[in-house]
Amino acid sequence: MIIISDTSVITNLAAIQNLNLLHQLYDRVTIPEAVYRELTEIDPPVPGTLEVQTVPWIDIRQVGNNEVVERLRIEAKLDPGESEAIALALELNADLLLIDERRGRAEANRLGVKITGLLGILVEAKQKKLIVAVKPLMDALIAT
Repeated sequence: MIIISDTSVITNLAAIQNLNLLHQLYDRVTIPEAVYRELTEIDPPVPGTLEVQTVPWIDIRQVGNNEVVERLRIEAKLDPGESEAIALALELNADLLLIDERRGRAEANRLGVKITGLLGILVEAKQKKLIVAVKPLMDALIAT
């Protein structure tokens, strides 16, 4: 199963100490280089910064088709991480793209990429009995 993630899902799950849910649900997660840079080239560090550099189940991949990335950035006005995540999902024929931003989700949908976001991940984790309830985690994220 090929799972691609944008930045927000990683930072949000890391902020509530539940990043490992991605590993439990999907085994491996791939992020494009732009997402890696968004997470690691920021000062002060954000939740997920250390994790993407250390956990063995997050793979970093370079996008091969920069033309698609540029088109997404210019025409859809997406940021580099979203653009590369969508382009990589298309390139690898990913089973799922993890993305929360409205504009990025709309563009991924338009291009036929299957998507889910943080809430969908938490609902799936609850269904698989990896967490007891969704609401306390959403409340923790809001508080964070």
